[in-house]
Amino acid sequence: MSTSSAGRAPDRAELTRALGVAIDPDLLELALTHRSWAYENGGAANNERLEFLGDAILGQAVTVMLFTNYPSLDEGDLAKRRASLVSAVALAEVARSIGLGEHLKLGRGEQLTGGRDKSSILADAVEAIIGAAFLDRGDDAATDLVLRLVAPLVADPTRFGAAMDPKTSLQELAARLGHGLPVYELTDTGPDHSKRFTATVLLAGAPIASGEGTSKKQAEMAAALEAWTALQARRPA
Repeated sequence: MSTSSAGRAPDRAELTRALGVAIDPDLLELALTHRSWAYENGGAANNERLEFLGDAILGQAVTVMLFTNYPSLDEGDLAKRRASLVSAVALAEVARSIGLGEHLKLGRGEQLTGGRDKSSILADAVEAIIGAAFLDRGDDAATDLVLRLVAPLVADPTRFGAAMDPKTSLQELAARLGHGLPVYELTDTGPDHSKRFTATVLLAGAPIASGEGTSKKQAEMAAALEAWTALQARRPA
């Protein structure tokens, strides 16, 4: 459920069920608070410090899981898989799967420009929630949360590969389906020191998906995974 026009917050119990762990309500609210909301509300605290903490916990949990579960992989392959699972593209996909965007506290500007589905905002919020879980429930609970969140991606080898290298995966799938090579169109907004990029993927001249990021590469990767997902859904069973 989404936030009402009167500003009423959605039911956090729904999010708690999706996460599989109860987090202190105040910490959870902080983890969901984007800097745009904080700025519009007198400089209140935002989720950036929790994001910093969660990023470290995420990296450690994924590293240990890959090292333990894939004994035959060398260091290079392990590093590639870890990079794919902790990327903004993968975390945004995780966020969408649990409906996280509906629970975010965003400023009016971000809400009006689709902030609830921006990959960078969603990914940051996932990391912040992991950080909040660590502070409230401890290391084991936070690690368990990480493993639950990334498990669907790890369990699907096809999607795992797409998240690891979405541009190559899209190019290969588009070729198999006879759509030709993907073309990326890029736009950017914001000042030079804080630009945000939007990439739109075109196949046979028609837009199929878009993605955002703080770099051109990140935006293109997000768009490529969205396009790959859309093409996969269209394939005959």
